[in-house]
Amino acid sequence: MERVGLVLEGGGMRGLYTVGVTDCLLAHGILLRDVYGVSAGACQGCNYLAGQIGRGERVWTNYLGDRRYCSVYSLIHTGDLFGAKMCYDTIPNVLEPYDYDAYRRNVGRFTVVVTNCLTGRAEYFCPEDLRAGMEIVRASASLPLVSNMVMIDGVPCLDGGVADAIPLAKSMADGHGKNVVVLTRQPGYRKEPDGAMRLYELKYRRYPALIEALRTRHERYNAALDLIEAEEKAGRAFVFRPEVKPEVGRVEKDAAKLRALRKTGYDQAERMIGALEEFLK
Repeated sequence: MERVGLVLEGGGMRGLYTVGVTDCLLAHGILLRDVYGVSAGACQGCNYLAGQIGRGERVWTNYLGDRRYCSVYSLIHTGDLFGAKMCYDTIPNVLEPYDYDAYRRNVGRFTVVVTNCLTGRAEYFCPEDLRAGMEIVRASASLPLVSNMVMIDGVPCLDGGVADAIPLAKSMADGHGKNVVVLTRQPGYRKEPDGAMRLYELKYRRYPALIEALRTRHERYNAALDLIEAEEKAGRAFVFRPEVKPEVGRVEKDAAKLRALRKTGYDQAERMIGALEEFLK
């Protein structure tokens, strides 16, 4: 099981589906220690590797009414729709503390994807210590237009989903012959060109490589879907994805919808757990 990769797509608040799937895996004692996380997938990867069932749901639903967490107020006053201080300090260290020791014991290779704004390419970081690596997770989840760039080793970075939204190829290159992939879009979904390109061109005019990465994002995303399909047919990938289109946007303020999506992911994983156990043998 050590050489099976777990690949977690992002998708903003659609990540509650991933929360449900990974909580179910933990409930059944399935801990894949080599995890690849992007954006919301990176955030939930932290909970999964720390073995904290239910933490993701609490974090993403209990603080929706707090303007420090996710609000236009935060965007105006800090430059981040999801308040950085609240999300990456107050919550993980005070309100909903991570089990940092469990993470350190469990992690094999936690690969967090960020987008280098200077090159437009994906960068892959493997934080052995979650507390020290929290800025990397923050960078991975920093959505364009509504987030500040995050400096990692002196380089401005944003949402890993821009450059490599589903890093299955990276996991394969790292030697994982089998992979479990958790997607947050329904079967048949294909990404279209981004309609916000004019806004990107205005905001990121000093970062031409980032603009180009945003312009071609859908091409890489759809190519990743093609790879997933091929690996699934070959028996080398086990894929979880919502059976129908989630009624949850990237930014969702309805806690009931978010909890329902988490339950959808959990219940679906429960039905598939036998097949997954066979795949992992």
